[in-house]
Amino acid sequence: MLRSQFTAYAEGQYRNMYGFAHSLGEDEKERIIKEFLPYIKFTAQRMQWRLPPQLTVDDLVSAGLMGLLDAIEKFEPGRVKLKTYAEKRIKGSMLDEIRAADWLPRSAKKRVDDMKGTHTRLQAELGREPEDEEVAEALGVSLDDFYATMQEARGAMAIRFEDFSEGSEGLNIMETICDPEALSPLGELLKTDMKRRIADQIRKLPEKERLVLSLYYWDELTMKEIGQVLDLTESRVCQLHGKALLKLKAVLGEATP
Repeated sequence: MLRSQFTAYAEGQYRNMYGFAHSLGEDEKERIIKEFLPYIKFTAQRMQWRLPPQLTVDDLVSAGLMGLLDAIEKFEPGRVKLKTYAEKRIKGSMLDEIRAADWLPRSAKKRVDDMKGTHTRLQAELGREPEDEEVAEALGVSLDDFYATMQEARGAMAIRFEDFSEGSEGLNIMETICDPEALSPLGELLKTDMKRRIADQIRKLPEKERLVLSLYYWDELTMKEIGQVLDLTESRVCQLHGKALLKLKAVLGEATP
């Protein structure tokens, strides 16, 4: 019912739009996207049963939107209706997204599905969990092949960090993973202290040396540009720069600005 209502509505909205030029304005594109959005969401919901664990309906909606944008860019008026062309591209983009996320070969996926189906059937017939030997016998395979298929099934499972949350706050586990490049609290303290010491020493430098450091490191001017600003030769600027660094190194050890 929802699909038929949307189809009728879309046909009414786009009846006079199929002859538009290949290149559309941003406002026209936005209007088309808004009109197709209900269909994209509806199609994503219809394909939900095919989703591998690492994909969500929202991922399919995003893929559908990309397919719609591609359809708008490549649509050639006169051959087919925009609605027909766009719907095929939307579905195609969603299927491509599902295929890209499913890394199991089709043959392996069939073996896994057969094993799951046989296990479910035997469980219903026996009224208990079937033994591995019973499932293997029902499948007509050796126990080694059965275990190999089980290993493939484990490889088909994906775990998302978003699935692990604790408490009512819904803490994302990603927020608890340490950044290997981040400084420790002690490192941050030492870094802050070093910045303070460098700033104190820079304030004690003569005015021209302070200006050279500021223009070079803060304003990112070249030595030649600094010379033009301060009415000095480039070589003199280099001398002032080197002199200032030597003073800072003498006070701070190996630390440099």
